[in-house]
Amino acid sequence: MAAGEIGSDPISERLYEVDATDPQQRLVDRSEMSPEDLVQIGRLMRALSELRTAEEHLSEASQRYMKLSQLDMRAIHYLIVAHNRGTTVTPGMLAAHLEISAASTTKLLNRLEQGGHVTREVNQADRRAFAVRVTPDTADAAMETVGRQQAKRFHSAAALSVSEREVIIGFLQDMTRQLSLEDVAWAKGEHA
Repeated sequence: MAAGEIGSDPISERLYEVDATDPQQRLVDRSEMSPEDLVQIGRLMRALSELRTAEEHLSEASQRYMKLSQLDMRAIHYLIVAHNRGTTVTPGMLAAHLEISAASTTKLLNRLEQGGHVTREVNQADRRAFAVRVTPDTADAAMETVGRQQAKRFHSAAALSVSEREVIIGFLQDMTRQLSLEDVAWAKGEHA
């Protein structure tokens, strides 16, 4: 089923309607909302879900094409941006960005180096550290496939007015804050 299509099954059709998910209003008090608002919010939630699905499909396709894991792809992306900005990347910087241990970073770099995706050289600024760089072939392959597809999102954003973009930025930032697990006991393995 393509993104945006509603399936013939009655559950899929109503999956993002808040009253189907929460009929007793245990999660969301919507007593002050109009039926039209509820329908529109459901459409918005469906659109967000379809965007996530499209991003997941792109990520999976790019991983298959590049023969790399999601973590590998995140590392490559970081290294491409660093190269474009003229920044030297150390293994420690990469570990911090990826939120992985030094040992995991070493394994990652060994794998990427063996695959011809990165090089490690002595860092000229700090001879005790290595400088990690993406290879030109990998950077070109990533840019011409995944990068080119991801860049299409820019057109959607550019088509909006300045004020529309600000509304969407605020909405997405607020939704991110609302979904944060920072103070959520069950997500930390604690009992509520």
